[in-house]
Amino acid sequence: MPGPRKKQAAAARPRSRRVAAPAHARAHVPAPLTISRPELLINSSDRHFRRLVHGLFGFLARHEAVRAGHAARIGLVGIEYTVLISIRHLAVEETDVSVNRVAEHLFLSGAFVTTVTNKLVKRGLIHKLPDPNDRRRVRLEVAEKGSALLAELAPVQRQVNDVQFGCLSRTEFLQLLDVTEQLIDCSNRAIRLQSYFGVQPATEIPLPDELAAAGQARPTKRPSKSRAAPKDARARS
Repeated sequence: MPGPRKKQAAAARPRSRRVAAPAHARAHVPAPLTISRPELLINSSDRHFRRLVHGLFGFLARHEAVRAGHAARIGLVGIEYTVLISIRHLAVEETDVSVNRVAEHLFLSGAFVTTVTNKLVKRGLIHKLPDPNDRRRVRLEVAEKGSALLAELAPVQRQVNDVQFGCLSRTEFLQLLDVTEQLIDCSNRAIRLQSYFGVQPATEIPLPDELAAAGQARPTKRPSKSRAAPKDARARS
């Protein structure tokens, strides 16, 4: 018979426990696809699409930091600088620069641009002049003080912009410009579709013809009453 010491030693030994398999060894459940267009699926995966989306987030965050740096150098915030320089550059090619024209150029609402331009007027950086052809409209013009600030910024601005976009050839630059404009147009349609869906399951809502033509598939199940698509909405920066 084993002595008392052996019994105590046996009792002190830890019992074997069943160890759970590590997370990476468990059955892998793939995430649902975030895109369905064959052109955007590489090897039936949306991994490259996610890389693109997250890469755009990364670029836009850095570009916003560059814009904020340009603005801070002349005592403005980012959107004030953007509106000021947009008025200045639009005036080179167009004789009549209005609030709506700036809003269209920047893909912003007219009400938002009006708020920003009012701040620039108070700081003496732009003028709002009555339109001789339509008293309801005003023309925007960069004041001498505003032009002086932009001229002061330009030497540093050129060097920073040259570095930020220095990786592009002329061909790539023109291609990027064209693709960006296409993406803005497609994004406007996506915003309309998202608003149209609302909170209802997508499979229960009939897709408008104009959006279905953009590469979306029509759902098979249709409700008895369809909702009208909302008016176009512009993306804001």
